[in-house]
Amino acid sequence: MSEISYYTEKGLNKLKDELNELKTKGRSDIAKQIAEARDKGDLSENAEYDAAKNAQGHLELKIAKLGTIVGNARVIDKSKIDTSQVSILSKVKIKNTKNGMELTYTIVSEEEADLKAQKISVKSPIGQGLLGKKVGEKAAVTAPGGKMEFKILEIGM
Repeated sequence: MSEISYYTEKGLNKLKDELNELKTKGRSDIAKQIAEARDKGDLSENAEYDAAKNAQGHLELKIAKLGTIVGNARVIDKSKIDTSQVSILSKVKIKNTKNGMELTYTIVSEEEADLKAQKISVKSPIGQGLLGKKVGEKAAVTAPGGKMEFKILEIGM
């Protein structure tokens, strides 16, 4: 059983569009590649045919995974989010207690994470460490770079 993931409406629509693109254009492109490779003759020694069939398998696996994700996705109603503690879709201003650096992140689903846009995954070490914390509390995080501690300065939307 897959777990339910929460998305913004925009994020879920992006996943649905990607799934639709893979099912239509992706499958069509692979079918053309297989047909072209098949036209080249003996399939037992045709590397292009083998590569196209492998690509087809990878595409179908990706479609299945994305279909499961979309099927288990739920859109979050921002008006029902409790801003007294960090949760998914919270915009959190934190301060690294070691170096004093202040950062602001929005906690999002794994598929919507984009560090350049200051969106971190709820499943990332920092995201997990911040979940459930309130303003003024400290969050100890074990990241690949070592242990860090952040103080929650603000929580918003």
